[in-house]
Amino acid sequence: MDVNAAVAAAAAIAGLCTGVIAMLAFRWSEREQKRPTRTSLRPDGNAALPPGVDTVLSVLSSSAVVLDESDSVVKASSAAYALGLVRGGRLAVEPMLHMARDTRRDGEIRQVELDLPRRGTGRGEALAVSARVAPLGSRLVLLLVEDLTEARRIEAVRRDFVANVSHELKTPVGALSLLSEAVMDASDDPEAVERFAGRMEIEATRLTNLVQELIDLSRVQNDDPLEDAEPVRVEDLVDEAIDRCRQQAGSKQITMAAGGTADLFVWGNRSQLAAALGNLVENAVNYSPARTRVGIAARKLAAPGGDLIEIAVTDQGIGISEKDRERVFERFYRVDPARSRATGGTGLGLAIVKHVAASHGGEVTVWSSEGQGSTFTLRLPESGVVRGRTTGGPLVVNGAVDDDGPYETDSFEPFPAPEALP
Repeated sequence: MDVNAAVAAAAAIAGLCTGVIAMLAFRWSEREQKRPTRTSLRPDGNAALPPGVDTVLSVLSSSAVVLDESDSVVKASSAAYALGLVRGGRLAVEPMLHMARDTRRDGEIRQVELDLPRRGTGRGEALAVSARVAPLGSRLVLLLVEDLTEARRIEAVRRDFVANVSHELKTPVGALSLLSEAVMDASDDPEAVERFAGRMEIEATRLTNLVQELIDLSRVQNDDPLEDAEPVRVEDLVDEAIDRCRQQAGSKQITMAAGGTADLFVWGNRSQLAAALGNLVENAVNYSPARTRVGIAARKLAAPGGDLIEIAVTDQGIGISEKDRERVFERFYRVDPARSRATGGTGLGLAIVKHVAASHGGEVTVWSSEGQGSTFTLRLPESGVVRGRTTGGPLVVNGAVDDDGPYETDSFEPFPAPEALP
């Protein structure tokens, strides 16, 4: 009898344990189902949301987070996780959490702009966001977050651009004003009038060049060059660039050599391409010492998306330091401001080249070594109109034709250090 009682007691205890384990497993499963995941908008929380809200949130471009009365996340978009707003099923940004609690208490819609630390970077970069909190039904709160980082960056660029333009315009305009007063005061001195008039002409030319380059930069930024695209012969672009700089090169006894441009065509806007290549050649001449050489070479490259035409402009100039190399394509940035003003440079030439290359589906890169010179390489899509030699012909190096083989970019070396010509 005692044995039967013991067996019955053991069976009862085992049944009770099984029941407890089953209940705990059910509770755990129920909790896991309610926990928000990193999917766009989970369908298993539809019962907690008013009808149709789930669908609306799924098509919003903003990062969306829905909180319940206990501040737990009911719904969260994948963008909210990417911005770091939600972690472990909770809203991780304290200012937004306080806003949500205040809105739940009084039902008032609130909006604020915040700077959030960028996830995954050790730098002090911040994300600029706009957060808007509104009540959703009687128990829920909806948080919508817009990423304003790119808009802030563009606005900063615009402010810097206006400030730079104002500064650059003020210099020649102020100089013209002072020189005109000097001319009036020296009206009885013909030599002084002539000297001041020459300075006025220089400043007027600088002002004209600045205004023209501003117009060119605005045009390449706003216009679609492919609307008026046509096959453009590379040889014609090179000849035009050389003609543009022939006078400056001649005054400094700089030799310009070109090669490999025959039978090569690019696809794009002729005037913009001519301006871009002309700026590269003009920079090479302006920043090269007297009695040196500037080389222009081209060839066709095979690329996965289609063949490219590569045009390299090499000089024996002062070179560009590593820290300046990252910024040479910025608007109004000058490696040597004093030298740029002496040559009439505005700091916009390379910015125009960059925009032209990007708008044509290409790129521009730079190699440079201080004291040895620089090589700017412009890569543009081939037009495909003429399928001539893949090498582009012989390369003229140091005034001689190299017939030993095709021009290869990987083996292209900058011209040697400047040397005096006899």
